[in-house]
Amino acid sequence: MKANSSILRRRARRAAPARKDSATGPMIALHRQGLPVWTPRNYAELAREGFARNAVAYRCVRLIAESAAALPWLLYERREGRTYELDDHPLLALLANPNPLQSGPELMEAWYGFLMISGNAYLEAVDVAAQPRELYALRPDRMSLIPGPRGWPVAYEYKAGGGKVRFDIDRAAGRDPILHLRLFHPLNDYYGFSPIEAAAAGIDIHNAAGSWNKALLDNGARPSGALIYHGADGQANLSEEQFARLKSELGDNYQGTANAGRPLLLEGGLDWKEMSFNPKDMDFIQSKNISAREIAAAFGVPPMLLGITGDNTYANYQEANRAFYRQTVLPLAGKAARALSAWLGPRFGGDLRLWYDADQVEALSYDRELLWKRVRSADFLTVNEKRAALGYAPIAGGDALPENSD
Repeated sequence: MKANSSILRRRARRAAPARKDSATGPMIALHRQGLPVWTPRNYAELAREGFARNAVAYRCVRLIAESAAALPWLLYERREGRTYELDDHPLLALLANPNPLQSGPELMEAWYGFLMISGNAYLEAVDVAAQPRELYALRPDRMSLIPGPRGWPVAYEYKAGGGKVRFDIDRAAGRDPILHLRLFHPLNDYYGFSPIEAAAAGIDIHNAAGSWNKALLDNGARPSGALIYHGADGQANLSEEQFARLKSELGDNYQGTANAGRPLLLEGGLDWKEMSFNPKDMDFIQSKNISAREIAAAFGVPPMLLGITGDNTYANYQEANRAFYRQTVLPLAGKAARALSAWLGPRFGGDLRLWYDADQVEALSYDRELLWKRVRSADFLTVNEKRAALGYAPIAGGDALPENSD
């Protein structure tokens, strides 16, 4: 009995195995453990009102998604303390032809587009013989996240057509079937924040101004004025039958763009009083332009690239285009490259790193020329150090300093 007690005491004193876990994760998942956590807003409304009905937001999403998707991929492998660029690799082939229905740029454009509209973007990897062979972009509104007891996602659930598919996450094996890319959200632990949601007020104002302008055009492109009735024997009002008949005739014969400028025939004591806009009434045009600039700012697109009037932030179009790539497109592509590297790199073996090829961007040619000029004049660097600064692999015999260097 004493021996058993001694063993129990030794086991009690033995330290538990170390485990890396968040101390706050269990608190986050406690009240919803094992249950799907849905996106906390209506994705369909964001897509319908912000993308389908608003030309400014639509162009912002297309401009960002198409520009980022057009960037070519570069693949590097680190071996023996050096980084080498790979021109031919199965990972590059997968990104170039991700599935039978889409090319690489088409897949990335959809992925980036979902990210801009929803704040969340999902990729599914289909493995064949323990290696990814196909990639698919999944709609964010059909995906839900299931947190585990420690706060981390343990599965994703995808619903479509009355059915659902569960994707279990196995972080220990490093073969997660889903890559979830999200934008920062200060109030949500699992989902990202959409630029459209940040620009929602500006989008509503812009859409309302467009609807108001359309209604104005349907009624003759100006406030029609007022029909004043001077009835006989001191009557100030029309009878219900007369009012209904007058309203019907005006709607049938004088409303609409086809009837703009058509003369109005008055009878029975009716008098026409012209009405027009005053400068205060015209403020809606300025408010529409302000809303358009707010929408562009939420997406990080210079208003000059969208043809929005009254914007003189940049000296010319080329400068605005460079700022767009430097501040919006390249950071987004870098975020995606790091996520893809961590997700797909280990499955192909080796120390692999994806990155974008900014040298192929025509808008950045001026910045590239300045960088090359500075690196070329740096005599204190070896050829390989200069190549590394520009993102190129080392060459044989490039580790010696020039003879005329200090």
